[in-house]
Amino acid sequence: FGGQEPGKESEIKEFCESKYKVTFPMFAKISVKGEDQHPFYNFLTAKETNSKFSGDITWNFNKFLVNRKGEIVARFSSKDTPQSETITQAIEKYLKEK
Repeated sequence: FGGQEPGKESEIKEFCESKYKVTFPMFAKISVKGEDQHPFYNFLTAKETNSKFSGDITWNFNKFLVNRKGEIVARFSSKDTPQSETITQAIEKYLKEK
């Protein structure tokens, strides 16, 4: 899917499960950039709503961490695995907040 996921959702899911061993729920296929950008990704990437971590999605598997208040508190690149120490420490830190 180097052509930016041209396949059907079921094909993308199967590819991610077999190639990357993905076991977590995945979003449906939506636009994350451009004119058809989904409102959720506009919220995540817009300077108005996310001045500290704003900017275009650079590649597949960019990750955002949102705290209990709905604030974006971290952003991770596609190179950061979900099980990485950096991500797990950030999640643990924000889970402790009330």
